[in-house]
Amino acid sequence: MTRFEHEPEKNSEGETLRQSLEDYIAFLGDLVSHELEVILPTQWMVPENLQQAMKYSLMAGGKRLRPLLVIIACEALGGSREAALPVAAAIEMVHTYSLIHDDLPAMDNDDYRRGKLTNHKVFGEATAILAGDALLTHAFYSVVQASRKFGVPAESVLSIVEDLAEMAGPRGMVGGQIADMEGEQGLTDLEQLKYIHLHKTGDLIIFSLLAGGRIAGANEHQLEALHKFGTAIGLAFQIQDDILDLVGDEGKLGKKTGSDVKQHKVTYPYFIGLEASREEVKQLTETARNAVLNGGFHDNQRMLEIADYLMARDH
Repeated sequence: MTRFEHEPEKNSEGETLRQSLEDYIAFLGDLVSHELEVILPTQWMVPENLQQAMKYSLMAGGKRLRPLLVIIACEALGGSREAALPVAAAIEMVHTYSLIHDDLPAMDNDDYRRGKLTNHKVFGEATAILAGDALLTHAFYSVVQASRKFGVPAESVLSIVEDLAEMAGPRGMVGGQIADMEGEQGLTDLEQLKYIHLHKTGDLIIFSLLAGGRIAGANEHQLEALHKFGTAIGLAFQIQDDILDLVGDEGKLGKKTGSDVKQHKVTYPYFIGLEASREEVKQLTETARNAVLNGGFHDNQRMLEIADYLMARDH
C-alpha cells in the first residue's frame, strides 16, 4: 500500500486516531492527487503532448475542494472512500477543464494560474482547448469506474452521470459562465450575481456532495439535505471569495487583491457592503449546518467542520 505523508496515526491497539480537520484535508488531498496521477489506463495510446497538457493543469495544486466534498459526503453516510475516489477525480477533471478554458484569450485571457503560466501559454491555444476537452470527457469514464472497480450499483452511477451532465452543462456551470460574461458587459444586478455564483461555482459543489451520497446509498431525505448543504456553502464560498478580494492577504491568496474592482466586476460587497456580505456568509453557513444536523447522517462531524472552515478561510 502506498504510504502518504498525511496518513492518519494509529494507537497501540491499531485503531485509527481521529485527525484534525487540517490533517484530514491534507490526507484526502494526497489520496486525490495520487488518483489523478494515474487517470489514463496504461494500455491506451494517448499522444504525449496531450497527456502532458492535461497533467500540467490537473497537478497544479489548488484546494481540491470538490473531490474533498465527494469523499466527506460518502463517509458521512458510511460509504467507501475507495469507491468515491474515481468520482472525486472526475469532478476535479471537470473543474480543471473549466479553468483551462476560462484562462484562454477568448475568455479571461489570463497568463498565470496559481502562480504558474496558464496552460495555453505553455502548450499553445489549440492544445489547451483539446486538453480541456479531454479532461471533460474522461471525467465520465472515471465516474463509471466506481461501478466497474468497486461495485457501486449501476443505477447510482447512472444518476451521478446524469447529475454531472446537468450541473456542468448549460443549466449549470456553463450557464453560469455565460451569465458571468454578460455581467462583465454591465448586465448584472444582485439577483443575476446570485445566479452566477450559484451556477458557475455552486453547482459543481452540489454535484460533489450528491455524488458522494449516491455512492454511499443515500436515501431521498439525505440527498435533499446534501443539496441544501451544497447550495448554502457554494454561495457562501463565492461570497467569501468576493470579500477576500477586498481584504485578503495577497501572500496567502497567491494573487493581487482588488482585482474585481480594477476589472469593474460587480460583487456582493459592491451591492450590499462588506459587513452585510460577511453576515450573509454567516447565515448561509448556519443554513448549511442545519441541513446537516437534520439530514440523518451516519457521522456528520466532518461536514459541520468543513462548513465552519470554509466560512473562516482566508485564502
